Amino acid sequence: METTDKKTDLIRTASKLKQPAAEASIEFDGCRESLSSEMNRLMASRSDINQLIGIENIQMMEDNHRNHLRFMAAIFLDYQPEVLVETVLWVFRAYRSHGFQLTYWPAQLDQWVELFRNHLSDTTFKEIYPFYNWMIINQPLFVLESDRLILSSGSPSHGE
Repeated sequence: METTDKKTDLIRTASKLKQPAAEASIEFDGCRESLSSEMNRLMASRSDINQLIGIENIQMMEDNHRNHLRFMAAIFLDYQPEVLVETVLWVFRAYRSHGFQLTYWPAQLDQWVELFRNHLSDTTFKEIYPFYNWMIINQPLFVLESDRLILSSGSPSHGE
């Protein structure tokens, strides 16, 4: 696959995701506060947290978790594959430039899935899980495409 085709492929596969039902979106949105608090507690308590996010980046990580849930709630209400892909690519570039390591995303996404499985109804979990599974599966493409974008912009990346 050509490097220029990675984003196109991400958008193509994201287009296959089905917007969650309104009820699932409402439940997800209603749980954002408690989910982000629990996520922040769990991630901050990890013994490897500084290796994942860099030194003195706890506040940035916590902001990321709150913003992530706010963004996903909006995506679940009005799903646009291009917006999802562009935003994930931006997040990879922006947070890597602040010292977040590539290993942060699998750790974060796996933790989100566990939280959703334990705190959301089965119906809502089944509606939103495909989005998280898609992000997990496509991490290598996000890494390659964000690397390409970082190199083409001349911006250094600390998250290697």
